[in-house]
Amino acid sequence: MPPQAAPPAPARPAPAAFVPAPYGRTTGYAPPPEAPVETTTRLRPVRDRRSAGRTAAAAACAVLGFGLIGGALAGVWLAASEPGKPAEPVGYAEARELWHNAPVDALFPQTLPGPGAGPGAADRTWTRIVVAPDAPCSPAVLAKGLLTAVEPLGCERVLRATYTDATASSVITVGLVFTRADATVQRTLGEGLAARLGQDVPPALSGPSTVAARFGDRQRASWWTSAPADLPVVVTAVSGFADGRAVDAPQPADKATAKGRTDAVAQSGLGHEAKGITERLERLLRTTATTAAKEKEAR
Repeated sequence: MPPQAAPPAPARPAPAAFVPAPYGRTTGYAPPPEAPVETTTRLRPVRDRRSAGRTAAAAACAVLGFGLIGGALAGVWLAASEPGKPAEPVGYAEARELWHNAPVDALFPQTLPGPGAGPGAADRTWTRIVVAPDAPCSPAVLAKGLLTAVEPLGCERVLRATYTDATASSVITVGLVFTRADATVQRTLGEGLAARLGQDVPPALSGPSTVAARFGDRQRASWWTSAPADLPVVVTAVSGFADGRAVDAPQPADKATAKGRTDAVAQSGLGHEAKGITERLERLLRTTATTAAKEKEAR
């Protein structure tokens, strides 16, 4: 009896087509859900408000005053025509548009390391637990004094997120305030900004079903506000206890981190949390803007 033929092997399904991740999302490992859904909204790019005549005049003065700009400086344009005014830092123009051009993970990483950021140069690691949609500049998302300071500069948009430390004992709301300020105005804005604003505590961003569920105005303990000279952005941070305890007198980070302090806010390191995370976000934003400028130059 002749041997029977083996049954044909079942057909394997065709591999699924690769679908790029949508804007504001990242591929790979998916962390636990955040509150609310993490996203930043891509809006229409804001048109340049300067007239063509003003732009042409500035360009002509730059050529006459400083000569032709070589290929090595292709990413830098002169901020103003007067002698002595600084050149615009590399990535400055690109930073203005990061609020809608960059994915959320590039601006607010899911995990943010802070080596040496804690009391006594202890290491810190912050985990993102809340991301808010981008918002217009208003009292709902900005402290009163900061809103007054940035509105005349052309305040574009505010991005906010809340992080917690590795022990989930503290929560920190961070904010990125994007403006249309030129390099000279930005440098002036950043000089002693925290001292000028005084008791201008940023609003907290809570998150239902997270350790930041009870993080509100009464829970704000320490804060910091910084305007880097090389980016048209103001970075803010406000920290508090994750257990929801109220704080009668919030302290700026420089006061909360002073030597010899024995109060609960200082001893808990909440001033270090606010200032440390602000510095890390500044560096990250600077790197993202510089990379965008180099990619633009290479095209």
